[in-house]
Amino acid sequence: MEVERTFEEAHRKLIEHLRRMGVSDRVLSAMSRVKRHLFVPENLGFEAYADYPLPIGEGQTISAPHMVAMMCDYLEFEEGEQVLEIGAGSGYHAAVVAELIGGTGQVYSVERIPWLVSIATTNLAHAGYTNVTVIEGDGTLGLPEHAPFDKISVTCAAPDIPPPLLEQLKLGGKMAIPIGKHWQALYLVEKKNGVTRDRKTDVAFVPLVGKYGFTER
Repeated sequence: MEVERTFEEAHRKLIEHLRRMGVSDRVLSAMSRVKRHLFVPENLGFEAYADYPLPIGEGQTISAPHMVAMMCDYLEFEEGEQVLEIGAGSGYHAAVVAELIGGTGQVYSVERIPWLVSIATTNLAHAGYTNVTVIEGDGTLGLPEHAPFDKISVTCAAPDIPPPLLEQLKLGGKMAIPIGKHWQALYLVEKKNGVTRDRKTDVAFVPLVGKYGFTER
């Protein structure tokens, strides 16, 4: 019980920190409902609500909460949307998106590391999310069998926008994607009559590995 109260207080402080950073009320509400300590390794539980990335194994990380919040605000998720996530990690980012799109929406998350597919699936089930499906595969290829997608969230840095992801994005859809290797920037991509790229901020993500990504970590 004492541990739960400690988590609750740390969670509350994180939400207030993000509020001061200008995160929208809608995203704050979603993040307040996701227990981040369920998505980090047990030995790092007391760092779960700190605003920095944490290692989750296999050279991968769970993103800093402010980065999750920013990407969600940029993408403006709406109730009932079909979303593609590239890089499930431990499942935390997908859980926040699941809150934003509600029970009528669906998140498909592609993860290339089998062990993390299992971890994310277990974490999401434990946290009670039924509208997220984690699939093992090459995220740069997307999921054509479930396309088109209203929104695409890429949680690892690519050399450029993978063509399959752009093809699978709906007309009028949005994609958030970090681009770059040593120096990275987060872009908001919108598919209208043409394709626009809006550079948002400098970031640091693990590399996107796959056919249209980097060939090694």
